Amino acid sequence: MNLLKNFLKDEHGQDLVEYTLLLAFVAIASAALFISAGGSISGIWNIANTTLNQAAKSAQAGGS
Repeated sequence: MNLLKNFLKDEHGQDLVEYTLLLAFVAIASAALFISAGGSISGIWNIANTTLNQAAKSAQAGGS
């Protein structure tokens, strides 16, 4: 019975578990943020690409 009580009172490694849980939370939050930002970045890239293509076509049409 004393062994069980000592085990429950022992706090060695508790900080490690807390930091691990915190790190896991930060990693999951970061992954969610990057996944949601991926769509926005893709949209910005497509708009920029379309604008540059239109500018290139206008430059070719005006320069010919």
